[in-house]
Amino acid sequence: MEKNLIVDTIPFIVRPEVLAEAIRHDGKLLVSGVIQRANAINQNKRLYPKPLLEKVVNNYMTLIGERRSLGELDHPDSAVVNLSNTSHLITELHWEGDDLLGTVEILPTPAGNILKALLTAGVLVGISSRGLGSTRNIPGGAVQVEDDYEILCWDMVSNPSTQGGFMRPITESYDAAKDTKFGKYSRANSIIMDIITTLNVKSRGEL
Repeated sequence: MEKNLIVDTIPFIVRPEVLAEAIRHDGKLLVSGVIQRANAINQNKRLYPKPLLEKVVNNYMTLIGERRSLGELDHPDSAVVNLSNTSHLITELHWEGDDLLGTVEILPTPAGNILKALLTAGVLVGISSRGLGSTRNIPGGAVQVEDDYEILCWDMVSNPSTQGGFMRPITESYDAAKDTKFGKYSRANSIIMDIITTLNVKSRGEL
């Protein structure tokens, strides 16, 4: 079966008031949050089975260990990561249920500095997977990503889709899990986005 370029995006939200504190003593800016979701039909009507994503993540760990897990600012229509446009590095991945969480290091490259400026200004961007694989139709008008899928990278883009994933700065003194304002906003936004997605599907007569 022919492999195609597959991209999927979720929101990447960082609270501006804690960005300055997120810069560690070594000057690195780190953010963390959901970057992919398994076993759920996303805004692009694709479903990624968890066993598939687990296999993909296990293979990707080699790139993380070698610090080659780079991503670009904006999605090129390419199966190659362009070094001149890299903005960030994935430094860690782990699972919480069906959510794949990751730690992202913003690089001091021209594209990375633009990304940092956008985040500091409170601009909503998305973190988007870019991979190669095939799909098959499943009930409900959606498609399932097949076992030949391989991840290329996670990029930062300007068109976040509606299924909520929230990135947060990693700081010495800030604990997002205890931040009730952030937690309430995150949960409320996720519920609203899921409702919008359902209404859009119903309006197209697919439910």
